[in-house]
Amino acid sequence: MNSKLIPSNTCIQSWSSKARIRMTTALFMTLAHLNTAQGFEMGVRAEFKPDSSKPFFNKFENKTPNSGYCKDYPNECKSSAMFSLRAPIVFNSIAPITANHADPRQGASFSLPTQWRDFTVSHSQTLEQETVRIRIKGFGSTYVTPSVIDLVGGGVTDIAAHYLLWGTGWVYAPANCSYSGVGYYGYNFYNFFWKTPVQAPCQKQARFNIPWMKYSYLDFAYEIETPNPLGMSSGDYVGNFIYTVGPGQDFDMGDVMIPADPTLSLNFTLNVQHTLKVDIPPGGGKVELLPTGGWQHWLQKGRTPEKLYQDQTFLISASSRFKMQLACERVIGDACAISNNSNDHAVPVDVRVSMPNGIGNDDGSAVSREKLSTATEQVFQSTHYVDQKPSMLHFEIQKQYVSEMLSEQGKYSGDITVVWDSDV
Repeated sequence: MNSKLIPSNTCIQSWSSKARIRMTTALFMTLAHLNTAQGFEMGVRAEFKPDSSKPFFNKFENKTPNSGYCKDYPNECKSSAMFSLRAPIVFNSIAPITANHADPRQGASFSLPTQWRDFTVSHSQTLEQETVRIRIKGFGSTYVTPSVIDLVGGGVTDIAAHYLLWGTGWVYAPANCSYSGVGYYGYNFYNFFWKTPVQAPCQKQARFNIPWMKYSYLDFAYEIETPNPLGMSSGDYVGNFIYTVGPGQDFDMGDVMIPADPTLSLNFTLNVQHTLKVDIPPGGGKVELLPTGGWQHWLQKGRTPEKLYQDQTFLISASSRFKMQLACERVIGDACAISNNSNDHAVPVDVRVSMPNGIGNDDGSAVSREKLSTATEQVFQSTHYVDQKPSMLHFEIQKQYVSEMLSEQGKYSGDITVVWDSDV
């Protein structure tokens, strides 16, 4: 079979041994293709994985390999931001196509689901739900007929016969569809692909009788709108969207061309791989609480310090929600405590945290000296990917408890565990 090309014209680290961090691990779901008697199924997979070189890029990346048109003509699709899949759904004519047919649906007629459709994806473990949108941006196939030269009476070339048969070649789209770049043909076939900018039928009228015709497959270009991954949990979100195929259905090829499969089912997997990493500098696991300026004021003037405190820097990388909580050896109220090694007298230690821009409280406010508790979990939310940004833990003993400590003999110490947890 001779064919001719028609070119386009136009390490999770933790704070010493006294801090721990948990991270949810995300797994991939394999892309699946399954042909059944009830319809045809295809898999679509998109992934979010934070990238330190693009911290403000908070979108899923389509990881589904192109097939069909965009595989054959990647440059054409790249310029139009299109992805395509080829479904082996064959359409066969159930009656001859007559010359100059008055009813457009008795010839080459195409109506595609170009408007946005919503469907739900659910987390495979937590069952959290999110909404995804999809629309069709283009379609194509290869029409096959008897020899087009024979159909038009002979005496012309292949390309001239195709033009005579339909009035134009199928590289050029009819009204409501638009040109997509390239196509190719042979003596009895024509490969085409058209964009679908509006929800309206695209139709071509045959100028000669066609005893039978076939569309060999269904190529379609799609666009998806995904939710903000920063508000989603790590793991797989899965969902299914079903298009109907046939006369009067979502993919409607007129009344003569009937599909072998009545449905096209798209199985979606959105994979989320969040980052939560905390780095504590060497020696950061030991914190000494001191008054402002040291102990000289108290030693020289007997003045009780306003407070004892220490700030501990840590570096954080985060791309989603996470929570923090205290888990301590000794507790007073909802605070951790340190105790005197001589008489067991204990005082509470306030532990607070400050975060860099890009991490906020659950209500969106800035994280500045937010108090941590042993009783409740404090939830924080990334507004974009934060990579190795300085943050601060603030340890404080208030004045009233400092007075108690100064009236006692002995050394105060204790373990305070700070937990960063991505499992929200």
